[in-house]
Amino acid sequence: MLSFTIMAITFGVVFLAELPDKTALAGLMLGTRYRASYVFAGVAAAFAVHVALAIAAGSVLTLLPHRLVQAVVGVLFLAGAVMLLLKKDDDDDEKIKAPADQSFWKVSGAGFMLILVAEFGDLTQIMTANLAARYDNPLSVGLGAVLALWAVAGLGIVGGRTLMKYVPLRLITKVAAALMLALAGFSLYEAITG
Repeated sequence: MLSFTIMAITFGVVFLAELPDKTALAGLMLGTRYRASYVFAGVAAAFAVHVALAIAAGSVLTLLPHRLVQAVVGVLFLAGAVMLLLKKDDDDDEKIKAPADQSFWKVSGAGFMLILVAEFGDLTQIMTANLAARYDNPLSVGLGAVLALWAVAGLGIVGGRTLMKYVPLRLITKVAAALMLALAGFSLYEAITG
């Protein structure tokens, strides 16, 4: 059953965590060189694959005892918040190998491969698995996560530079970390009292 509340929570957490990530910058760089729709098609497909893998992992976690799952999810959210708070700003622009031509398949393929490799085991993929385990609603979590990742990719491709002029990256990172700390606290509370 689709839950808009779970979708909204997932969207918010994943969106804020992904916004300061390197993939938004990679999307921005590809988007400045190539047709934005071609880049987005490849990036969106890669994010869909990542969310599907995360949902599968989260669904496996639901087979474990509820208290154990909540404890694991709480610890992982806590670790994610710490990672965000301790993350150093990357000033190094990763070199992106540009496709030789502007064809749809070359450009979208470059975007797909870049995100597929860069995001594997990334914080947002782990968070999506955690949310899938926490809420036991793979459809709502999956839709919320994929929409958040697509929104970040779209922002990165189309207007990342403009957004970063008005919203400091550190503020976005701190808000994402605060949300993850709240989810960690709630999960650990449920593990102890549940």
